[in-house]
Amino acid sequence: MSALGIAAVHRRSAGGRPPSYRRRRRVATRAACFAAVTGGILAGVTPLPRFHIVLVQPEIPQNTGNIGRTCVALGAKLWLVRPLGFRLDNHRLERAGMDYWTHLDWEAVDSWAALLAETPVGAARRWFFTKTAARRYTDAAFRPGDALVFGSESGGLPPSLMADAGDAALQLPMREEARSLNLSSCVAAAAYEALRQMDSV
Repeated sequence: MSALGIAAVHRRSAGGRPPSYRRRRRVATRAACFAAVTGGILAGVTPLPRFHIVLVQPEIPQNTGNIGRTCVALGAKLWLVRPLGFRLDNHRLERAGMDYWTHLDWEAVDSWAALLAETPVGAARRWFFTKTAARRYTDAAFRPGDALVFGSESGGLPPSLMADAGDAALQLPMREEARSLNLSSCVAAAAYEALRQMDSV
């Protein structure tokens, strides 16, 4: 078969375009999406986060660094409610977050009341994650803009926040032999379930 004939068969088997063309097109599409987002940031227009991750009094910098990396991957905003168990310039925090931390949309506030005064997280639907909740996290109906709230590694969420949580209190199922899950693991599991539901809307 001639070279022209081989090329024609190749185009037909690839839907009319050779694989190299399709690869270039995918790369160009991804680059365009990235440019649209970063272009908005550079122009002073901050894209709204898909949802919010709130850490109330986190204690371990490595966990917070890992959670920050997850937020970057998901397009979520990270909120840290003081007091914190570490300094925000802690090298362990930066090491766990790697170079993603510079791309993270995050804020630290002095108290829960200060968080509620912030827009838009203050008006967001809030879900409170605790191992004592009766409702599984997969039973919740997450929506864009929701806030997923997690407590500290040693004490969980303060009782004052849980008093009125009601059906908004959620738990990740685990065997009785496990006292708890790592905080960053909990956030990742809950956040990806939220993303799965949001992408299906």
